[in-house]
Amino acid sequence: MVAKFESTGSINNQPTPVRRRNVRSTENIAAVRESVRENPRRSISHRSQEFDLSAISTWRILRRDLDLHPYKIQLTQELKINDHRQRHVADWVLEQLEVNPNFTNQIIFSDEAHFWMNGYVNKQNCRIWDDINPHEIHQLQMQSRESHYLVQILVW
Repeated sequence: MVAKFESTGSINNQPTPVRRRNVRSTENIAAVRESVRENPRRSISHRSQEFDLSAISTWRILRRDLDLHPYKIQLTQELKINDHRQRHVADWVLEQLEVNPNFTNQIIFSDEAHFWMNGYVNKQNCRIWDDINPHEIHQLQMQSRESHYLVQILVW
């Protein structure tokens, strides 16, 4: 106590200095909000570089301060007018089900893969930041000359 009194002039405990957090300032929050309004698809890393913030701080602003959530786009196959007539595999499966009701238990579907030659958006890397789910769906041709689609059906 004597040493404390001699060094500080008081016997009261001194408040512990707290690190001032200025990254999530009102200016940065407003700037990130405007950035999301302009382009909700921009990644966290691009936003953090734009505002010279860390990726964690940008994520905290998006999630905690702006209450936004990252949503994935959903890719669906674009259906054409002639597609219904070209359902060979589906018709074959329906025929097999009429003969054998347990036919679906004998099918093994292998993995599928999409290979894009034209640089199409990879949905694993694309997030849409919004406060509600936009349920964004992109229809695309699965059998175009720029993509390859593989599904193998094995029957045993």
